[in-house]
Amino acid sequence: MRHYKKGRKLGTDWSHTKAMKRSLVKSLFQNDRIKTVEERAKEIRPDVDKIITWAKKGDLHSRRLAIAALGNDKDLVHEIFEKVEKGMFADRQGGYSRIMKLGYRKGDNASMVIMELVTEPVAKKEEKAAKKAAPKKVVVEEEAAAEEVAEEVAEEAAEETKEEK
Repeated sequence: MRHYKKGRKLGTDWSHTKAMKRSLVKSLFQNDRIKTVEERAKEIRPDVDKIITWAKKGDLHSRRLAIAALGNDKDLVHEIFEKVEKGMFADRQGGYSRIMKLGYRKGDNASMVIMELVTEPVAKKEEKAAKKAAPKKVVVEEEAAAEEVAEEVAEEAAEETKEEK
């Protein structure tokens, strides 16, 4: 029975699962993008978010926690903390990683994904609403202009028919 054992087993024993997750997280931070199986990507997402949250905090304790989580890779932790200090995830409240589905692997039909760190700035709700509202106004203005042109053409045609008579 697996009482009080959270997380996926990923087909291995606990120590191998832990090492695999640590390795995937390190690879993601080193390369900013990895290709893996969907279940593994979903399993490491909380670890990635946790490390970036520690980096945003930026104190010594958070740095030590990140070093422990990444397996004593101080250079990588220093690089992550530097990126965050420069403002990489400053405007983002969470959701630092993205999973994009690729399809199924040919050999065993496993669902493959690309997991990457999100680097785009967050668009605020007000900006999104303004962007959505702006195209509607343009469409309405274009329709009004088209109606005016149609009315002018109709008037010209009516004048031409009056002149012909």
